Amino acid sequence: MKSQLYPMTFSPVYKDYPWGGSRIPKTYNRGMPDGIYAESWEISDHDDGMSVVANGELAGKTIRELLQASPQEIMGTAVEGTKFPLLIKLIDAKQKLSVQVHPNDETAAEFGGEAKTEMWYMLGDNAAQVYCGLNDGVTRESFRQSIEDGTSGDAMRPVPVVKGNAVFVRGGSVHAIDEDCFILEIQQNSNTTYRIYDWGRMGNDGQPRELHIEQAINVINWEDRDSPLVEPVTQVDTDSFQCSEVLACEYFRLEKLSFNAPLEVPMNGKTFHALFVSEGEATVSWGEDALTAPAGTSILVPAALPAYTLNGKATVLRTTIP
Repeated sequence: MKSQLYPMTFSPVYKDYPWGGSRIPKTYNRGMPDGIYAESWEISDHDDGMSVVANGELAGKTIRELLQASPQEIMGTAVEGTKFPLLIKLIDAKQKLSVQVHPNDETAAEFGGEAKTEMWYMLGDNAAQVYCGLNDGVTRESFRQSIEDGTSGDAMRPVPVVKGNAVFVRGGSVHAIDEDCFILEIQQNSNTTYRIYDWGRMGNDGQPRELHIEQAINVINWEDRDSPLVEPVTQVDTDSFQCSEVLACEYFRLEKLSFNAPLEVPMNGKTFHALFVSEGEATVSWGEDALTAPAGTSILVPAALPAYTLNGKATVLRTTIP
């Protein structure tokens, strides 16, 4: 299968969580019927939403089928096994999300569930706010009391955000996304969420959504006081190409690439490149083939590809494994 591999696009997997809006299909002209599109799982090897190839001769195959046949050729030598290590999604929070927490590697091993460290890259033109981490002085006992009082939202640290900001949410950090946030989320491949408080909201079935108080208390990192806002590091700054490292952690690395001239990108076999065109329109070419990628397109470039070229005038967010 190695000779068949090429940069792949996937059919998005949409989620209609009750807090969502319709910004994703409208912003990126996806031609979807009216409805709630809270999340779009762009690249996912998860039972709760499996990516299916949309372009080329592999169209119709799931990402899991491809990974089981050619794991190293797709993911690279930095990834062991056959499971894609990340889940990449778009989030449109028309309403605020629940107060929640995810386990980290250690607490997932101890208490169960899937570990999830994530980051949010803000895509919306509007100023907004998220919550990440607990305020100084909040303890296990005082937080449990705030849950009982329905005031746990007040215990979290508010973080004002604007377009281009990046927020690092470690497993164990209590967090929530406020209303009117439009986000690209990069995360460990997990769908474990322990919901602490849901602002009195009803689910799509008209009933309150399930809470997971004890699980949450067990996995919260009570010592987490680090600032979640991440400062990008400029790596290249020329007239035709700018590149900055937005975030690098042990699970993933995100870079922002802006270009207005052809840019050849070599691959070294260590990692895949997951591309998201956040602005403009890019052409991705390899060998004698190419695909056009308007804003809102996600592309998985297999690690085995020797190189590819980006062209056009665009901004691309590139996720790799460090």
